[in-house]
Amino acid sequence: MDVIAVIASFIVILFALIYLDDKLGQLVFRNRRKNVVYPQRRSDLSLFVNGNHLFSDYFAELGRARDHIHILFYIIKNDEMTAPFFQLLKKKAAEGVKVRVLVDWVGGLGLPRALVRSLAKSGVEFAYARPPCFPFLIYRLNRRNHRKITIIDGRVGYIGGFNIGREYSGKDANFGEWRDYHIKMSGEGVGDLQKQFLHDWEEATGRTVPDNSRYFPALPAGAVHHQLIATDGSTLEEQYIEAIRRAKKEIMIGSPYFIPSRPLFHELMKALERGVRVTVLVPLKADHLFVREAAYPYFARLLEAGAHVYRFYQGFYHAKTLIIDDEWCDIGTANFDRRSLFFNSEINCYVFDRAFTHLVKQAFKRDLTRSEPLTLAFLERRSLLDRGKQSISQLISAWL
Repeated sequence: MDVIAVIASFIVILFALIYLDDKLGQLVFRNRRKNVVYPQRRSDLSLFVNGNHLFSDYFAELGRARDHIHILFYIIKNDEMTAPFFQLLKKKAAEGVKVRVLVDWVGGLGLPRALVRSLAKSGVEFAYARPPCFPFLIYRLNRRNHRKITIIDGRVGYIGGFNIGREYSGKDANFGEWRDYHIKMSGEGVGDLQKQFLHDWEEATGRTVPDNSRYFPALPAGAVHHQLIATDGSTLEEQYIEAIRRAKKEIMIGSPYFIPSRPLFHELMKALERGVRVTVLVPLKADHLFVREAAYPYFARLLEAGAHVYRFYQGFYHAKTLIIDDEWCDIGTANFDRRSLFFNSEINCYVFDRAFTHLVKQAFKRDLTRSEPLTLAFLERRSLLDRGKQSISQLISAWL
């Protein structure tokens, strides 16, 4: 019994220290968060929903680079998909193209040191974003740079949900087809992607990149009215609440994880009360422990209130989108969960264009045809084990 008591005491103390670390970290870093609302711009936008199509275009644009390549991913894998990616970057650096690559420390854990050294030897500048350190180690581990940005010659940009690795091209049998939404951009907005990358690069490396015409060429206005929003663990909740309040007919939410804050969920329920149709699309499969179970309490209340919840079964659904009526849509890196709301650094593209919103809406509806509706009957039939996992997930939902 003494041994059990010691172990129990140790577990209690450990969780207390983790909780204290997290809360103190939030207090200390509250005023250091940098959220940026860029001006409204006009650019030409293309939508990609398939990894093979995206990476075919992406690699071609990288190959055409003449001056610089700036890349930020949350995750970069070391596999047969990324081997040609790294070789291409080395080749461009050998041609005199300035290549900078930034990856989140957690998302880049699988990269061998030998690979990083070979990149540096080839002239590719490589850095990790947000490496954890003391004090507030646990809090810093949670503050991840979840952005996915690429800028080529200051004229072409990419932003969205895809990382780079074999599963994102549908080559991982555990996930099957990977569904995601990613934007290719040319026009005024590319300059804002560039500013954000250079900010993140300076934060990670301490090195300032000159703010000159090399990186900020004159850019023409495009056809689509949009705005880039970079958040750093705050303000995203308020932005989503404001968008939901504007909805008159329909709200569509696509996210691999659905763990909203209480105010955000309350606003969704209010939208249902005023007759707005709410549709949520999530994956059937889970790629992280407990995230699926953490969503069930929200889904039960939504279904009872008349919302529609679907689970994508033909592969893995990783898209991050919010569509309001026929007027407005959001595509970016933020999930509909507390990690994106309160911890991660994210960047989203708000689009104020009926034609592009219709394009995204059609992609969303196509994915609904390969999804199954979630029902209250299913939730009520779940086993005691599943219900137990749900209880655990609710305790740790802020960190999932």
